[in-house]
Amino acid sequence: MKSPEVSPDTIPVPAPGGAKQRVIAMMGPAFVAAVAYIDPGNFATNVEGGARFGFLLLWVVLVANVVAMLLQYLSAKLGAATGRTLPELIRDRYPRPVVWGLWLQAEVVIIMTDLAEFIGAAVALNLLFGLPLLQGGIVTAVVSFLILAFTARQRRFEAAISAMLAVVAGGFLYQMLQVRVPLDEVASGFVPRFDGPASLLLAAGVVGATVMPHAVYLHSALTQSRFGPDPGARRGTLIRVQRLDVVLAMSVAGLVNMMMLVVAAAMLYGTAAEPTLAGAHAEFAQSSGPLTALLFAIALLASGVASSSVGVYAGQVVMQGFLRRRIPLYVRRCLAVVPALAVLALDVEPTQALVLSQVVLSFGIPFALVPLILLTRRRDVMGEWANRKITTTLAALASLVIIALNAVLVILTFA
Repeated sequence: MKSPEVSPDTIPVPAPGGAKQRVIAMMGPAFVAAVAYIDPGNFATNVEGGARFGFLLLWVVLVANVVAMLLQYLSAKLGAATGRTLPELIRDRYPRPVVWGLWLQAEVVIIMTDLAEFIGAAVALNLLFGLPLLQGGIVTAVVSFLILAFTARQRRFEAAISAMLAVVAGGFLYQMLQVRVPLDEVASGFVPRFDGPASLLLAAGVVGATVMPHAVYLHSALTQSRFGPDPGARRGTLIRVQRLDVVLAMSVAGLVNMMMLVVAAAMLYGTAAEPTLAGAHAEFAQSSGPLTALLFAIALLASGVASSSVGVYAGQVVMQGFLRRRIPLYVRRCLAVVPALAVLALDVEPTQALVLSQVVLSFGIPFALVPLILLTRRRDVMGEWANRKITTTLAALASLVIIALNAVLVILTFA
């Protein structure tokens, strides 16, 4: 028996009302995708980056977010222009061995994503209530089941996810206001440089935590649901609105990521605090009071729960697109829980597991980006909305930089 279609209900652009109402009706998908860019993996890499290297890697966060903004727009445009998802188009236009290979690596990406989300939420519950990590992971699974119930109504799902995004942003904005930030040192953090192999490894983790492959797959599904496959002028309007949607959502995510690193650098760099989530929480409580530490833990919990639900949703889009197979979201949620709970049961150091999961995600980025760039440049796929040469060039350069960074990582790891 087939499970219900995963793609959200089509939300047609309303004919009545002013231009403002029509624009609002078409916005929202990017804010769901943006949650993937402030997940617990980002917490771990930004906290460790700030604690160990101060403001050194701020430029990496900025560049990674700009790249993510471009790529998420391409994914949104692909869904709006074709009415299909990126995995579906790959399945139809590439040889079967390539499709199977891309599906397998995408599933590995989803597993690493789920791992990061569950560990982060479990750590947050431990910090808030003293729950052991394994029990915290089980509680996270139950809560994410409840969030997934909203997927039948995409507007409610988007509202729930956006609310959690606001919680994370508000928590770090408050923390920013509680610390003294040396502006000259912050400015120096935007000068591109590294400080040895350890900073390069962490930079790869930042890239993996920021440019999320599963969000690239998912965004094409979220966007194309905003408008049916009928051609017409409204499709161009939708694409223009999605550009605005992506800029707003990814700007919020980028600012939150930079606030994470700045707060960690201002409060942890040069201290004896451990560069871990628990160490950051303890230092925040000691330096700025219990409210700052409480907001940090709440933001981490909101991030973990929201991004775990988005990750499962992305996994379903990946399987349905690549293989034309659908399994109920709740079954997939159960399957995704197993690896994460296994890691928690093995008592692996949470922050280190989070950082390493983001490095693995970094290796999955090219396998999503290269097909995306190749498809969005083709007029037989995109029609009049095919990429301009400058857009394709910029996206290709970004992909080459990421691939080169991964190659250096391999050399450093084996060396």
